[in-house]
Amino acid sequence: MDSKNQKWIYLGILALVWGSSFILMKKALIGLTPIQLGALRILIAAIFLLLIGHKSIKEIQRKHWRYIAYTAILGTFIPVFLFAYAVSGIDSSIASILNSLTPFNTLIFGASFFGFTFKKQQLIGILIGLIGTIILILKGADLNPNQNYWFSILIIVASIGYAFNVNIVKKHLHDISALSIVAGNFLLLIIPALLVLSMTDFFTTFQMNQTSINSLGYITILAIVGTGLAKVLYNKMVHLATPIFASSVTYLIPIVAVFWGILDGEKLSFIQLFAAVIILIGVYLVNKKK
Repeated sequence: MDSKNQKWIYLGILALVWGSSFILMKKALIGLTPIQLGALRILIAAIFLLLIGHKSIKEIQRKHWRYIAYTAILGTFIPVFLFAYAVSGIDSSIASILNSLTPFNTLIFGASFFGFTFKKQQLIGILIGLIGTIILILKGADLNPNQNYWFSILIIVASIGYAFNVNIVKKHLHDISALSIVAGNFLLLIIPALLVLSMTDFFTTFQMNQTSINSLGYITILAIVGTGLAKVLYNKMVHLATPIFASSVTYLIPIVAVFWGILDGEKLSFIQLFAAVIILIGVYLVNKKK
């Protein structure tokens, strides 16, 4: 299969997997705190990835480790906790739509710090997407006044981290395998995640009951499939395509996430759906060749 077809298959699989991750976070938070969710997600994913990918770490040369550390912090460690707290404050479907800012940030920071080209048409797309995002947040605050839409800022910050991550992988880690990058990421994150989890008194206060068992089940699926396997697949796609194309998966994620959210009783107004369409138009302009 050629790389052109392969990247589209990766895009579809990642949209399905990451689109389902928001509802998994929401369900896991019933029995876990946001910080416990984030730490456990990293630890479980780390154990899984090091079991299947420990040999690939040998590919990582000394010159790579600095960038492996950057991508570990910006692309995994910080966003994992930010998303956990965000989903505890706003609907999972809204969080997924806000995550669609990632391609915009990828373009902006790619042009500013990594030397990627920037076109007028793409700037227009960025501005259109931002308008859609503002409408989405403001209308969401009216529709769900009991939710704290300041949590939206956490998603925006996380999307900036993702933007730096994809640009770093493309520019500085293109010569090692996707599995090597992810295995290296999680090797560095095991001890910090373990320290964070121990600070929550998880090991002394966690009680095994049906709610906690369900939460552990959700977080295990999220960690292995939504974090471990998905990140390997994502880095493979970054190697095959441009950073903008790879980050565009965040525009397909809401389709899956909104579906799960509606099944779980979350509310979306016509105006919010219209705002989502505006964001998608922005994406189209950002990715359009001519």
